[in-house]
Amino acid sequence: MTTLQSNPKIAIIIGSTRDARFADKPANWLLEKAKEISTDLDFELVDLKDYALPMFNEMASNLWMPSADAKAVAWQEKMAEFDGYIFVTPEYNSSIPASLKNALDQAGKEWVRKPAAVFGYGSVGAARAVEHLRAVTINLSMVPVRAAVYISGSDFFKVSPLGANADMAEIEANILPSVTAMLGDLAWWTKATKAAR
Repeated sequence: MTTLQSNPKIAIIIGSTRDARFADKPANWLLEKAKEISTDLDFELVDLKDYALPMFNEMASNLWMPSADAKAVAWQEKMAEFDGYIFVTPEYNSSIPASLKNALDQAGKEWVRKPAAVFGYGSVGAARAVEHLRAVTINLSMVPVRAAVYISGSDFFKVSPLGANADMAEIEANILPSVTAMLGDLAWWTKATKAAR
């Protein structure tokens, strides 16, 4: 008798909560491309705006004791559903948005031994934010994957409202190889860590 195993679940997390954010455009594009490229993974878009997380104010991480705030618990429960994560992030002053750092701090055990990939955007492709985020994920006992996606320079200004605000199709040829590499890394590590857990 064989049992059907469900595909591993990946959250595509929008890391900015600003009203004027650009994140929705690349995140929705990524969701559609990920579904086309990685049929052995299931993807869901998760928006930090939907959780209205307070600033971290618990006695400790939920690695050590349960969180008291109901919004934090709801966030933890949602993150527990996933086997891996793609963080879509801009760069604010050489780092990730406070909203994303706070969301990472609000969970603990949910992240452990799961892979994390990053999709950055901005004039320098959020390169410094991506590296900072990788260091944070290591401290959270996650597995950061090597391949990442960077929308930078003229590509960023082509699709951003700060520039021409063109459709993502205008830069797809430039970033799709990076997306494919990132999803390949993520699929391998997701399957490996899920089996090991």
